Amino acid sequence: MRREWPRRVVFAIQRFGMSQKVKFHSRLAGGFAPVAVATYNRRALNTTKARRVAVAAILAGAIGIGFAPVLVRLSEVGPSATAFFRLLFALPLLWIWMSMQPRSLESRPSTAKDFLWLTVAGLFFTGDLALWHWSLQFTSVANSTLLTNFAPLFVTIGACFFLRERITRTFVAGMGIALAGAILLVGGRIEFRSNHWWGDALAVVTAAFYAGYLLTVKQLRVRFSSLTIMAWSGVVSCLTLFVVAALSQERLMPLTVRGWLAVAALGVVSHLAGQTLIAFALGHLRASFSSVTLLLQPLMAALLAWVVLDERLTLWQWAGGLVILSGIFVASRAPTPAPR
Repeated sequence: MRREWPRRVVFAIQRFGMSQKVKFHSRLAGGFAPVAVATYNRRALNTTKARRVAVAAILAGAIGIGFAPVLVRLSEVGPSATAFFRLLFALPLLWIWMSMQPRSLESRPSTAKDFLWLTVAGLFFTGDLALWHWSLQFTSVANSTLLTNFAPLFVTIGACFFLRERITRTFVAGMGIALAGAILLVGGRIEFRSNHWWGDALAVVTAAFYAGYLLTVKQLRVRFSSLTIMAWSGVVSCLTLFVVAALSQERLMPLTVRGWLAVAALGVVSHLAGQTLIAFALGHLRASFSSVTLLLQPLMAALLAWVVLDERLTLWQWAGGLVILSGIFVASRAPTPAPR
């Protein structure tokens, strides 16, 4: 019994000393007792800081891609050509930025599997942009906007089954609230007609493609930086979007300086800044939560349309925006359980 109490003292010091290093040697326990060195959990602190930075990044990314609908409206070329120029203006800057990263901190794709998954990400993004633009030809803007914003449903299902994320009730409640806000945001202009079903279906498939893109980027972020993913997958997207634009027989070249500035801003603001920030955040946040946070994008698009295009917001749209923000907040409060 005499030898037992020093060990208990050591154990107590190990649990109590959280803010300073404490060294305690007990010779009464026979030899040297364990050394109690209590330090800050640096990994936990770094994880918390990284999460905060990632949340800020994805919010900024959502704002960046929120400029896309307005800039697309200002574009003088066809929808697929607009998407092509979006990538064309962003890619040189992405490759220059990536080349400036230290080689020791940057993993480059080297195997056929690496290039395969980067190609898949690029094709998903091509499908997302091309199908969204095509859906606008067969249904209303409100219908297309609403249905494409149901991507969080597909992301959550995919994250649960493929990434083994645990989905909590709090998160589901937050996602439901945010989606309800999205419905309020565009609900007054929704028109479900028989001649819209093809465009509505394309909008739903668009949501699925964007979900596939987010899930693929999330998986790639385990090994590659956001810049590497954006640069390599962007090459695939750019080439395939050019083919789509050429086959669509739409206008391929802007006619005025304003038209060139619109597609250039789309590439820099929405893709280089917006999508790269989102890719960065996916390396630190759950895919399901990231997709819900991106519902900030239609709210930002509505606000920009009010400022730039003089499209005034109704009381219901303001309410929808507040509901979206409330849903994102509730989803952010959900606990983060370990993967299954």
